[in-house]
Amino acid sequence: MKALLSMDAAAFPLVFTEPERHRLAQLVDVDLTRPDRPLADLTAAERESVELLITGWGAQWLGAAELDHLPRLRGVVHWGGGVGFLDPSAPTRGIAVSSARAANAVPVAEFTLAMIILAAKDAFWVSRIYGQQQAEVLREVELAHTGLFRRTVGIIGASSIGTLVIQLLRRHDVDVLLFDPYATPEQAGRLGADLVTDLAELARRSTILSVHAPELPATRGMVSRDVLAQLPDGATVVNTARGALVDQAALVEELTAGRLRAVLDVTEPEVLPAGHLLYTLPNVFLTPHLAGSTGSELQRLGAAAVAEVERFVIGQPFAHPITP
Repeated sequence: MKALLSMDAAAFPLVFTEPERHRLAQLVDVDLTRPDRPLADLTAAERESVELLITGWGAQWLGAAELDHLPRLRGVVHWGGGVGFLDPSAPTRGIAVSSARAANAVPVAEFTLAMIILAAKDAFWVSRIYGQQQAEVLREVELAHTGLFRRTVGIIGASSIGTLVIQLLRRHDVDVLLFDPYATPEQAGRLGADLVTDLAELARRSTILSVHAPELPATRGMVSRDVLAQLPDGATVVNTARGALVDQAALVEELTAGRLRAVLDVTEPEVLPAGHLLYTLPNVFLTPHLAGSTGSELQRLGAAAVAEVERFVIGQPFAHPITP
């Protein structure tokens, strides 16, 4: 089976280690030396022979015209999350599409869980106080309000990441609330959460609010000024989804007033301008979109992609299909 790679060349060896590259060579006829080879560089005969595309970050645009030149293409295995590079007509052309979204959800959920636990312990803020005072912190007195036990964590969105976070929280003695307009009480119950149908109510009942909804026109700014105002004093907003989901100006006002805290892995824009308050506010823990797959975690994406290629080659449906 003829396959073609389309991804950033620098990422290729980080995602596909030598064993994965060896396995790919066994499964399909593919040139592993040119992961970023443009379609325009292929001869007409080469384009007409491609049955499978293996794509990743930096994949070239595959619009209707490009797909017209790949008449035998029947599968796309993408080791990234979204497939915005692929024309929506792919399914109607008989092209099955797979994504490593589920694999990439794992480190985000792990990161989120860690942030929730540390936020509940006041670890970020106490660390700064400890560094400033350079003296004993009387934990039983000064930190009497901290701890994860019986905290209420509000989850916005039963996405693949949100679902994993809820499942990870089940190992801990916490109460989990879920807001998702598409979830039923039965679905939430199976996850181990109580469904709340009003976002403001979810905020009012949560001491930690964690955002996991997709960015859509309808979800931009969903954590609004009014929703933030419902959070109890001292509550923490955790966002590992997209910065645009939160009314950032309103959040900065709450943080500047000292009423709330925030753990932000994403902002709007993605890299804030120099001098922005979120860089220096003492009640903010800010990271540069670190939650997703990095370092060794990229290899999980490659392994997931190779498994999907194998399924495709032997005629089995993808384990993680998506629709462009």
